[in-house]
Amino acid sequence: MSAPAGPDTQAAAAPAGTAPGGPLAGLRVVEFAGLGPGPFACMLLADMGADVLTVMRPGERLPGPGSILGRGRRVVRLDLKSEADRAAVLALCDRADVLVEGFRPGVMERLGLGPEALARRNPRLVYGRITGWGQDGPLAPRAGHDINFIALAGALHAIGPAEGPPVPPLNLLGDYAGGSLYLVCGVLAALLERQRSGRGQTVDAAMVDGVLSLMSGILGMARTGRFSEARGTNLLDGGAPFYAVYRTADGGHVSIGALEPAFFDILCDRLDLPAPLRAAQRDRAAWPALHAAFTRIFAARRRDEWEALLGDVDACFAPVLPLSEVEAHPHHRARGAFVTVGESRQPAPAPRFGRTPSGTPAAAPALPVAPEAALAAWDAAAPPEPAGGRD
Repeated sequence: MSAPAGPDTQAAAAPAGTAPGGPLAGLRVVEFAGLGPGPFACMLLADMGADVLTVMRPGERLPGPGSILGRGRRVVRLDLKSEADRAAVLALCDRADVLVEGFRPGVMERLGLGPEALARRNPRLVYGRITGWGQDGPLAPRAGHDINFIALAGALHAIGPAEGPPVPPLNLLGDYAGGSLYLVCGVLAALLERQRSGRGQTVDAAMVDGVLSLMSGILGMARTGRFSEARGTNLLDGGAPFYAVYRTADGGHVSIGALEPAFFDILCDRLDLPAPLRAAQRDRAAWPALHAAFTRIFAARRRDEWEALLGDVDACFAPVLPLSEVEAHPHHRARGAFVTVGESRQPAPAPRFGRTPSGTPAAAPALPVAPEAALAAWDAAAPPEPAGGRD
């Protein structure tokens, strides 16, 4: 096995990169380093207790100690084009429960690390693949990013103001919601099925597929005439004045989501809205007048004043917080929504488990471990496998 311990590697065998505890404790994951959705999926697995080992190329930049997506892992440096290093990877995959890769279709096969080749060596391996376009189809070999995947799935067209172009919702919808979360869901389902069959399988998580699935509710509304393709005219896209964002006197913003009549009535009571406008919720023709009234009313006070007035009732209200203010909000503080990882404050693992809570994640590794040490740690620990045991 190549890449012996040296000045750029840690020889210690203890799995220091894993989060203590969690429902996935004992699960072994090999992650091939990539961008965005793959690392986020593996962060979630690591947060839930899985022992995630990330394979990175020699010379590739390590995630910094404050990296959130890179937390909770150990790293080994291996050159996948080297026969000796591929042998090291194969040895790790022989002992792994899950593999995660995000290369273009065919790359892993050309390296001799495709799902069929690895299944012959380790039939219980769950092989997770995450791409934008999927493993097949005319676009499969093409490059793309979140904005492209959500565009083809119809989601991007639906987001944005009526008078402007579609607005990209960061890269949350394609990369993370349609990609990472569907990959994690698929991997966990495959592990559950493995308890019955004793066999792993391939999980093809295409972001475009995931976004199409996320659009199921909107597609259902559109096909029954309850959703218009004209942006900014619908119930959930800012068209409804009682489900919208308004500017406040200090330049901040507040969000209102009073969809149900009972909550809308509470909002109207707190705003002392005139009686004619209270009937506007069910009258689309009156929505422009109601929107104008809300715009004028919310512009008259500061954001914190609105939080004081509406934050303690069921008006479906929340201030629109910039990232710099999120952690300090009393609700997040009360729930311990942020934890200290290394020397940085980061979102706590989610979701939360009652009997097997996730521990505080370990910071991103400062140095890689030698592959021999990583393999020795797995062999020495020999934890009971949560997905049904090993043959």
